[in-house]
Order: sequence, then structure tokens, then C-alpha cells
Amino acid sequence: MFESLSEKLENIFKKLKGRGILDEESVNAALKEIRIALLEADVNFKVVRSFIEDVRGKAIGREVLESITPGQQVVKIVHDQLVELMGGANTNIKFGGRIPAVLMLVGLQGCGKTTTAVKLARLLSREKRIYLVSADVYRPAAMEQLAVLGKQINAGVFDAGNLKDPVEICAAAVERAKRDGYEVVIIDTAGRLHIDDLLMDELKKIKNRVNPAEIIYVTDAMTGQDAVNVGSKFNELIGIDGVIITKMDGDARGGAALSLQAVVGKPIKFVGVGEKIDALEVFHPERMASRILGMGDILSLVEKAQATVDEKMARQLEQKIRKNEFTLEDFRNQLMQIKKMGSLKDVLGMIPGLNKIKALKDVDLDDKELIRNAAIIDSMTPKERINYLIIDGRRRKRIALGSGTSVQDVNRLLKNYADVKKMMKKFTQKGGIKSLRRNFPF
Repeated sequence: MFESLSEKLENIFKKLKGRGILDEESVNAALKEIRIALLEADVNFKVVRSFIEDVRGKAIGREVLESITPGQQVVKIVHDQLVELMGGANTNIKFGGRIPAVLMLVGLQGCGKTTTAVKLARLLSREKRIYLVSADVYRPAAMEQLAVLGKQINAGVFDAGNLKDPVEICAAAVERAKRDGYEVVIIDTAGRLHIDDLLMDELKKIKNRVNPAEIIYVTDAMTGQDAVNVGSKFNELIGIDGVIITKMDGDARGGAALSLQAVVGKPIKFVGVGEKIDALEVFHPERMASRILGMGDILSLVEKAQATVDEKMARQLEQKIRKNEFTLEDFRNQLMQIKKMGSLKDVLGMIPGLNKIKALKDVDLDDKELIRNAAIIDSMTPKERINYLIIDGRRRKRIALGSGTSVQDVNRLLKNYADVKKMMKKFTQKGGIKSLRRNFPF
């Protein structure tokens, strides 16, 4: 999402780092460019003005101008201000003392409330029993959609039966959840194309009836500053406790994420980073600021790896690497592990410094390539997977035909595998495995 902004900021800081000494004029020139970059990223103009003045006050101080590396010091100041702008630290959901705790999701139609409700349920189900309820009696098949998605994560889903009033549905759902021992009820409320009195009146009635522990505003990152304006209105009329931004993996400019906390005054708690049910992440301002400034996000990368990597398989793989027995079957398994972690672009974006490698900037990272490669390996015989050197021209044609790919695709996969195998062999020399495990303890 922040690719364009990151690139512009990187170019600005490159100029600053190239200077031996920074004077007030050069800092002001850089801040002018940063202001333009933020405005082009659709950040609220009042937020930009305040942000620039805060940075200016710290960047034109004696500490920076006399610093050994003044350019890097300015980068740190901008990083710290970005963190503060987005809330300072991640904020957890407050469930309160009542059981079940009720979480009420609100937002306009089309922002992704229903899928977000299921994603949130999946995330919270690691520690609590979750019950889902749809209060959307207007959108066709809204309740059916929630029921189907809820079954995929084995969450409880309330069946409204003959009930038609959203307020009564929510009240009945909370009572049912209490009887059945659920700890959290997530209410997927109805949305509209825009805020109107009927919508707000309904939400107020639901709020008064079920007394939610938190009201969470769900918004689509693609709507830009509209997300901020609508969020302010929701907060003014019914009060919200936090925000979930969906579609953060899209091509939007990202201004909403940088403006919401400052304008609405409520923390961003989660971000949606894909369409799949597991594509919801806790929002960490510091990590997001690091990614915006091209510093990577190694902590999130490690957390993703820990959540997806099979430890038993990892230990077996380590033994195979030590014995130089890394086969195409192992290669396939590793590709699938990477696929579970998310899109290649996102994963690589979390690795510090990788965005600065020129050769990688022009590479088209196609996630379908992982699936294609798995299909190619699946079309091989067990002997071919163990010893790729026996795969001659005739076998390559057969594999390509069986996997629905071309011979060129098969050749590329085998070359990539051979390169990885060589790299793995290096890890077995001079303590490479130990070094790898120290840096990536998963």
C-alpha cells in the first residue's frame, strides 16, 4: 500500500544522508518534499501540517545539526513521529468484566464488515470461545454468508429464525451465547451507502440493548479520506473504541491509516491484508512506520513464520540440509510454507534492506508461480523428486504436459531448485545452520 510513499521518502532521505552537515535550509527543503509526498498519499492536510511542524521542531535543533550522521538522525525523527501519528503502540481489545463480552462492528456498506467479523473471530478463537451474529436483515444473503464463513473456522453462529428486528436479534444472540458458554459475541451490523438517521438510530438501539465492551469501526483503506470523515461521524454519533482497516494490501495511497488516529482519536487495532480468513493482523504503529521508511518489519515476518511453519518439518529439513539431502519434495513443501505466510510482495517487504536492491524492484512477484511450481513437482515421479539429474528432455515434456505448464517453466523450476540446493549446502559449512537459527528462531 505505501510503496509509492516509501519510494518518495527514500529518495528524500538519500539526499539528506549524502550531506556532511545539515543546515536549516536543507532540512526545510526536505520537509517541503515530505509534505508533498504525504499529501499525495492522501493524508489529511491538517495532520500533515502538524506532522511537519513537529518534525521541524526536532530536526532543526542543535542535536541534529551537530550530529555525526545528521541525515540518519532526521530519518529517526520522522520514524518516531510516524509512530506517534499512528498511535504510538498497538492497542488490544478491552473485553471488560462481563461474559460474554460483546464486540459490535459498524461501518458503511461494502467496507468488509462480514468477512472482518469472521477474520476477527478466527484471531480471537485462539484464546476464547466466539459466537457470531448477523444483525443485517437488509442485505440479501448477509446472514447466510456469515453462517458459511463461520463454519469454516468452527465458530458458533446465531440462527435468527423468524426474528426480523436487528435489536431483538442481537439481544437474543447474547442470551443464547451466555447459556451456551461463549465468551465473546461479535455482532456484524448492517451498513448503508452513506450515514443516515435510520442507520444511526438502529445502531444506538443495539448499543443500548447489548451494552458492547467495544464498538469497532470497520473501514476500507481504498476510500481514502472518506474513511476518516465517516469514522469521525460514527464516533460523534455513537462513539467508537477502535478501528479495523480492510484492504491494506491494495493499491490505495494509505492516507487513511496515517490520518485516522490523529483525526478521530481512536486507535487502529487491526488491519486486513488479504481476502483469506487468516488475513487479519494486529496493527503495530512502530512496525508500520519502519515499513513505510523502507526499514522492513522483521518482527512481523518472524511471527508469520512461527504461526505457519511446522516445527517437526523444520527439524527434519535441518537434518536433510546437513546431510545434503534436500529434495524437490522438500523444495515443494517450503514453497507451500511461504505461500501460507502471505503474498510474496508482503513477505519480501518485511525483510530490511531488500527494497533497496535494484534488481528486485523490477521483478514481477507472481504468487501464482508458487502454485505452478508445486504443480510441476506434483507431476514428477518419486524418483525424479529425489534425483532431479535424471530429468532429461523427454521427462521434462511429460512433466510440463502433466502440470499444464511449459518446458520453459519446468527448466526454470529446476534451475531455481539447483540454486537453492547450492545455497543450502553453504549453510552446512562454517556454522551456517547455527547462524541461520540464531537470526530466525523458527
